[in-house]
Amino acid sequence: MLSVLRVHLPSDIPIVGCELTPYVLLRRPDKALSTEDVPESAPSDGHFLRYKWYRIQSDKKVAVCSVHPSEQATLQCLGCVKAKIPVAKSYHCSPKCFSDAWQHHRALHDRAASAVSENGNEEEELFGRFNSSGSGVVNTASSGSLSSSTLTNGSVPLYPQTVTQRSGGVTWIEVGRSKTYTPSADDIGHVLKFECVVVDAETKLLVGHVNTILTSCVIPAPSPSPRRLIPVSGVDMMGNVDSDDRVSSGTFTVLSYNILADVYASSEFYSYCPSWALSWQYRRQNLLREIVGYRADIVCLQEVQSDHFEEFFAPELDKHGYEALYKKKTIEVYGGNINTIDGCATFFRRDRFSNVKKYEVEFNKAAQSLTEALVPSTQKKAALNRLVKDNVALIAVLEAKFSNQGGDNLGKRQLLCVANTHINVPQDLKDVKLWQVHTLLKGLEKIAASADIPMLVCGDFNSVPGSAPHSLLAMGKVDTLHPDLLVDPLGILRPPSKLAHQLLLVSAYSSFARMGAGPGLEQQKRRLDSTTNEPLFTNCTRDFIGTLDYIFYTADSLTVESLLELLDEDSLRKDTALPSPEWSSDHIALLAEFRCKPRPRR
Repeated sequence: MLSVLRVHLPSDIPIVGCELTPYVLLRRPDKALSTEDVPESAPSDGHFLRYKWYRIQSDKKVAVCSVHPSEQATLQCLGCVKAKIPVAKSYHCSPKCFSDAWQHHRALHDRAASAVSENGNEEEELFGRFNSSGSGVVNTASSGSLSSSTLTNGSVPLYPQTVTQRSGGVTWIEVGRSKTYTPSADDIGHVLKFECVVVDAETKLLVGHVNTILTSCVIPAPSPSPRRLIPVSGVDMMGNVDSDDRVSSGTFTVLSYNILADVYASSEFYSYCPSWALSWQYRRQNLLREIVGYRADIVCLQEVQSDHFEEFFAPELDKHGYEALYKKKTIEVYGGNINTIDGCATFFRRDRFSNVKKYEVEFNKAAQSLTEALVPSTQKKAALNRLVKDNVALIAVLEAKFSNQGGDNLGKRQLLCVANTHINVPQDLKDVKLWQVHTLLKGLEKIAASADIPMLVCGDFNSVPGSAPHSLLAMGKVDTLHPDLLVDPLGILRPPSKLAHQLLLVSAYSSFARMGAGPGLEQQKRRLDSTTNEPLFTNCTRDFIGTLDYIFYTADSLTVESLLELLDEDSLRKDTALPSPEWSSDHIALLAEFRCKPRPRR
């Protein structure tokens, strides 16, 4: 007979908007173990599984901390309430929590004040002086000042609340009858209960005991402050990241983002991130919200697992009008589940671009050719062990469905070449990393030679500013005395003079350094390295903080119009690193808006 052996949830902290999918282990009539569902429509040996979800009934309204959402709030910032900042951001779990978060929290006040263009000392009157008796903070636990109007959300329940269950003085309201359940805003602060039981298909009677799981209180999905799009002309466009103005102006935006594959997101390496925020069920929804929110015309993602591409990103982004291209890594080195191997995914909006051609670069194949040509037969095995790293690049040639509205370009096809790569090579193999970047650039040179085409080179290069790979990309060559060239046991970097290209690539974010003064620009300049003009960091973990990700463009054919603002360490909270509940990757997203330069008459 069908029986349930085990039921559990990947995380016991449910988050609004993140689907809960319990793990249910079954023993089938033939004694085989299975995790596959047995619905009423397809019973097994006359039995099926029935699922129910309940929410605890309580008249008590519960607020949760905006910094530590798994904790109940005890303080509320009155300044946030008066400034009409979203009420969820006003709660804190302790005075220390509020104090530690003050620098970031105060930025919310500053933005609210800027938005309404208030002058004088009204801000001080509104928010009070921090660390004084008039700090503008109310103790929600002692004052009871949380009004029901600020905590109710008015949303319609996803399931009619007509069935109740009373047990031990607690009342439960039924909210779902499927295996999965997605918490809504109505569930915030409440415990959920999942029930699973075997039912006789003929009599509809329960068979065996009811398996039950209780969750922690439902918490809202943490939401970081939105990042602004800063035009490099110095005109502040705060809040216009999702502007459709570029549709008529002939510009387009490109996003590059290493999303941190689930297979690498281990609790051992990211022990500082709460387990619920590290779970893929949560991260995938948070990443999707972030990516969709940027409304980029072209999206280049790295570390996209093949199963997650097929089952989640491709279908979900298709709903938002994106066509998808994908190239997964090769498997000569990879020893894990072939379905979880990651790769590069490029998405583009169907209403703005069409795909002309797709190129796939497998560096392993290039390594085979290199060793055949340059390495003595006795050393080939050792050479391949050093060179073969399974990395790939995905190159898409797209055709724009819009024009720059230039009279000289009317009727001409506007093509664009977009390269997306992840150079994931151990830091001690500097020669391999540089060789892979050089190989990619030589391939792009061949495309450039066959067509007059602007180029974008995006990705995670695992190379800091000033390294040999970065110098090759940004300067077009590598200094013959560069220290990275000292590591070359196979002789693949000799002579150093061959390490060059003619693509006139420029890093998009270095545009901040070249611009004059203007709203938002000075702050962004402070977030650049003054020596290389690159961001101070795009990757931020407990063990490393630095820049590894870039968007390069051909400066003879493209101009940068605006850039997504950089984050600083204060924006990431002083007590954590990435990933975090707010940001679901250990990298930050880069986004640039471009315009194609008019092509000269021939």
